[in-house]
Amino acid sequence: MSLITLTEHSAWKKSIESIVFCRYTMNCSKILANCAAVLKRTVLTRQFSSHPLAGLLGRLNHVAIATPDLEKSAKFYENLGGKVSEKVPQPEHGVYTVFVELPNAKLELLHPLGEKSPIQAFLNKNKEGGMHHICIEVNQIEKAGSHLIPFWSRTFQAVAEVKKLGIRTLAKETKIGAHGKPVMFLHPKDCGGVLIELEQE
Repeated sequence: MSLITLTEHSAWKKSIESIVFCRYTMNCSKILANCAAVLKRTVLTRQFSSHPLAGLLGRLNHVAIATPDLEKSAKFYENLGGKVSEKVPQPEHGVYTVFVELPNAKLELLHPLGEKSPIQAFLNKNKEGGMHHICIEVNQIEKAGSHLIPFWSRTFQAVAEVKKLGIRTLAKETKIGAHGKPVMFLHPKDCGGVLIELEQE
């Protein structure tokens, strides 16, 4: 990290300005400690941001569960206290979806829509249903960041970055998912056996 980058940091400027008036505030030790904290925080962030995936992954959005009986599964989670949404068809993905809101998590119930549904193929192998995939939010799934803007403002091209790591995707382009946002699925064979959905946050 260059000295210019550090000195342009707003928190650093504020701390330096405070030092100028140190003789009046009598808080030298506190101000210097603040400067050290800014330096440490900035350097650590800069080091982390050098990783190609830094800032890419966000929070876990939901866990998706395939079910042969959507109404039965929805009722089960409703009886557990979950807030259950209406059933919504997603023809582009070949599924019906129902979302279950829990205090600290969200579930997506999936049921086949059409004979060529990928969920039907999953249920053919797993008659009782089960966990189908996890969904992780990402910062800018397609828009590439620019090296000309500060690292703390930079956006990332999620799909391009995971492909650089040799991770295959299940489609060439993103699709609009159940939340009305672009999504992309990563091949489970490249993700430790787990199907991962990336969704624009």
